[in-house]
Amino acid sequence: MRVYLPSTLPAVAGLLLIGEIRPPVRGYAVTPALREWYSSGDIEELEYVAMTHAARQSLRLIAADQAAPRRRVVLAAELAEYQVTASTDFDEPGIVEISEPVLLRDVQSGLVDDVSATDQIAAAVAALAAADAGDDDAKFLVDGAEGYELQWYATQELGDLAGLAD
Repeated sequence: MRVYLPSTLPAVAGLLLIGEIRPPVRGYAVTPALREWYSSGDIEELEYVAMTHAARQSLRLIAADQAAPRRRVVLAAELAEYQVTASTDFDEPGIVEISEPVLLRDVQSGLVDDVSATDQIAAAVAALAAADAGDDDAKFLVDGAEGYELQWYATQELGDLAGLAD
C-alpha cells in the first residue's frame, strides 16, 4: 500500500542516519473513506489528493521546527496493509496510522519543494495559526503553498537534500 508521510528535511536526515521512522507514524493513503469522499477520481487522482494532504501536514511539522528549511517534504513509502490502519475521521478521509517502524527500504521516493518555493512556504508556515483561527487572508497564504508542485527525488538523492552529502 502506498502511504505518503509528511516530513521535514531534518527528519529525513534522521531517517537516513537511523534507518527507520519509529511509531507512532501518521500518513496519508487512498483509504475507503477517501474513495468515498472523492468518488469520481481514479487511483492516480486519489494518490495525488493523499500526497497533497501530506504536504499540508508537512507545513505543520516545519512550523514545529524553527531550524527546518522552509521546504515541504513528503516521503512515499510502500507498506504492507497490515501495518496501516485507516482513520474513521471523515474530516481527514485519507489519514492512516502506521503501527510498525517505517524502514528506509520502504521509502520509494521523496517529494520536496524546489528552493524557489521557500519564501511562499515560509509565509504559509507563519500564517498557519491565524488560518486555523479563521483568518481568510492567512488561509489564502496557506493555500498558496499548494501552488508549488513538489519535485520528485529518488531515495539516493535524499542525503544531498537533507545536507548529509560528503
